[in-house]
Amino acid sequence: MKTTIIAAALLAVTVGSAFAAPETYTLDSSHSQIVFSYNHLGFSTGYGMFSGFAGDIVYDADAPANSTVSVSMPLKSMLTGWQERFDHFMSADFFAATDDETITFISTGIEVTGENTAIITGDLTLNDVTKSVALDAKLNQAGNHPMANQPWLGFDATTTLLRTDYNLGLFEPFVSNEVDVKISIEAMKAQ
Repeated sequence: MKTTIIAAALLAVTVGSAFAAPETYTLDSSHSQIVFSYNHLGFSTGYGMFSGFAGDIVYDADAPANSTVSVSMPLKSMLTGWQERFDHFMSADFFAATDDETITFISTGIEVTGENTAIITGDLTLNDVTKSVALDAKLNQAGNHPMANQPWLGFDATTTLLRTDYNLGLFEPFVSNEVDVKISIEAMKAQ
């Protein structure tokens, strides 16, 4: 009887330690970016990028569907490669941007689709409009960062947005309504 109780206690400790609690990770702004592209009049592909993110990932390694993502970035962190294009995007023709305007994404659900893939659904707020979007996401790596010597995560994701959904449809259909979005982020375990 005593052996059974000791064995049960050891099993409880082992099982309890085998299941890790969800952990919070903070985005590494210096290694996270969003690249977007659109067709310009059928002649070329226009590109832009956002950086300067802030946000957190609550990552549940044992039950990834229970994880959450919350990200924001300043609208004016947009890079276009040409000042006049940036100025036009920030004008009343498109964003009528204020200095403190942000873009936010808050996850509402995660559907695990493979060993390291998932569809992350969430609310994207852009240009004062909130719409549900789905990100096709992949966990690139979870492990100890070789230089920072702390737990780290890396993800890539893609989605397609419609400009008209966010009241940004000027010049459509000549400039494509569809905007392809590629996301790559790193996040460090919160201290």
